[in-house]
Amino acid sequence: MLETLTQVGLPIAIILIMTGVGLSLVPADFKRVFVQPKAFLLGFICQMLLLPIFAVAVIALTGLEGELAIGLFILSLCPGGATSNLYTYLAKGDVGLSVSLTSVIGFITPFTIPILAVWAIGFYGNEEQTFELPLIKTWVILMVVTVIPVIIGMLLRAKWHNLAQRSERFVSWFSIFVLVFVILSIAITQGEKWIGFIVLTGPAAILLNLSTMLLGYFAGRYLLHQESQSRAITLEVGLQNSTLTLLITQGILQSSEMSVAPSVYSIFMFMSASVFTYYVLKKDKTTKQAAI
Repeated sequence: MLETLTQVGLPIAIILIMTGVGLSLVPADFKRVFVQPKAFLLGFICQMLLLPIFAVAVIALTGLEGELAIGLFILSLCPGGATSNLYTYLAKGDVGLSVSLTSVIGFITPFTIPILAVWAIGFYGNEEQTFELPLIKTWVILMVVTVIPVIIGMLLRAKWHNLAQRSERFVSWFSIFVLVFVILSIAITQGEKWIGFIVLTGPAAILLNLSTMLLGYFAGRYLLHQESQSRAITLEVGLQNSTLTLLITQGILQSSEMSVAPSVYSIFMFMSASVFTYYVLKKDKTTKQAAI
């Protein structure tokens, strides 16, 4: 069942999710990169450069090894997903900035993930178990399940604008459902063994999530002086496209152990994003009442 899910169901689900991301995009989202270059550049650096660096530091600090370390590092290479856009909207953040980061980084990561993942396998892997990540095959798969569906989604939005707008929220919730279903399937397959892996990877996954969210928020506050943009960057960095990570670790590399850290991170990231959203909305309410 799990093999069918990861080899067939997961790619189809990601294609639908990324088509949904495309449905939320308009040409202005790409123009915003040049209109608000400072905010975009800061979010880009946090996501593409600092997040993987933090992952390496957290792995070293917590002593994570082998497949567990590889899985967490691959997670740090993936872009934000439709869920980050949804949470940015709920947190009254800069949705345009969030969508711009999701879309542009989503076009770049199919090229960076295979190369850096191969490095991680060689660096964190051991001689007993060898994993090969075919660069060209992985690049083709990522292009098919991420970039092409986004383009199709944009074309659909251009033709059926109202339908696209109504579909946006559905896609975000659908992505959450798929992620939960995959995680449960992996957990059931691994059985009691999975509990031990969770204990090992939990501290590292939680530390990576919290540290990068704090980085995104305070970097935005002190460098941009714009609360809504700070919220967008925080959620974009904190909410990774874990479904895509599981496609790589479980679908391509066929390693349930590599999938543990991304799964733990996925569960926790919804909790931290929800707490963050509650906090900033409460803060807005308090500020508004104080001003009256």
